[in-house]
Amino acid sequence: MSQSYVVPRLFDGEQFLSDAWLTVSAGQVVGLGQGKAPVDSQRLEGTLVPGFIDVQVNGGGGVLFNAQPSVDALKTLIDAHRRFGSTGLMATLITDDLATLQRAADAIAQARSEQLPGLLGVHFEGPHLSVAKKGVHSAEHIRPLSEAEMAQFLRQDLGKVMVTLAPENVSREQIARLVAAGVRVCLGHSNADFDTARAALAAGASGFTHLFNAMSPFTSREPGMVGAALLDEQAWCGLIVDGHHVHNASLQLALKVRPVDRMLLVTDAMPPVGVPGESFELMGRPIRRQGDKLTAPTGELAGSVLDMASAVRASIATLGLEEGRALNMASRFPAEFLGLSEHGHLRPGSPADMVLLDEQQQVKQSWIGGSATFN
Repeated sequence: MSQSYVVPRLFDGEQFLSDAWLTVSAGQVVGLGQGKAPVDSQRLEGTLVPGFIDVQVNGGGGVLFNAQPSVDALKTLIDAHRRFGSTGLMATLITDDLATLQRAADAIAQARSEQLPGLLGVHFEGPHLSVAKKGVHSAEHIRPLSEAEMAQFLRQDLGKVMVTLAPENVSREQIARLVAAGVRVCLGHSNADFDTARAALAAGASGFTHLFNAMSPFTSREPGMVGAALLDEQAWCGLIVDGHHVHNASLQLALKVRPVDRMLLVTDAMPPVGVPGESFELMGRPIRRQGDKLTAPTGELAGSVLDMASAVRASIATLGLEEGRALNMASRFPAEFLGLSEHGHLRPGSPADMVLLDEQQQVKQSWIGGSATFN
């Protein structure tokens, strides 16, 4: 059974179309045009855009994936984020012990076998990081990459797999092995110098996790990891646009010197997204919320309460991005980073993952595979 929609404005991933219509059948877009719409089309008011894809989601709906590595927790987390336009996400496990890492991988595998809508795979952010740049991660669980962790990273039942690591603590041979198996390796939480970061890129690492945050800075005599990220035009960079993690001027500079089509909006979201509440626990430490800022007792930022729709709005309002570019940074570019070429578009053959926005880029409705998930 097919369903057609007509909207005053539609962004297909390349351009805005006015007076547009779109037909969905069996979870895919099967028709798209302008002008006269198919009979019995449903009228929608707003702008229809490709669904957002977030590659760094630690929690939401009151759930922290580390604390509850289960299918039920994944369902809660996904429900919390899709009301803000995220129709696909990478559930993120931060640095933890091996048993928790294994339970998280098992939960992802089970959810994928059950075809849980919206779950694209898993992002292991750690535990192979730099203690000097650990941020809120637990130093107790930071460790070298062993065969035990490698076996989990190389599983073929997890969907897309992303690993954030510090290249000064992981060998180039290990990076190459991960990449050869299809893992997206990103550099982050690292104090590596410029040459070490460049060597990791040469070994196959493809990006940088939350650019500027928890990485060696750019200086006059040592460009550091930030310098390596800004210089390499092919590397992908995640950006947290919440007004706390990075100064807006730093983000604007990165967008000027780097190709925009290699920049991704990410949330680094924590449990408070989508629910009221002022605090939660992370590895036994209280995390306090003050407005839209999360901090540990020792002052470190502890993720964010950012959602993808808010990231899009902030990119337009505070960074001065054109609307289409901001939307692509939330959908098409993350899809390309993950190798999901048909996602991030609204065109015949693409998944019917889409979001209806009002004039202020607030989410009115969302669909995953053509099924309404939030209204």
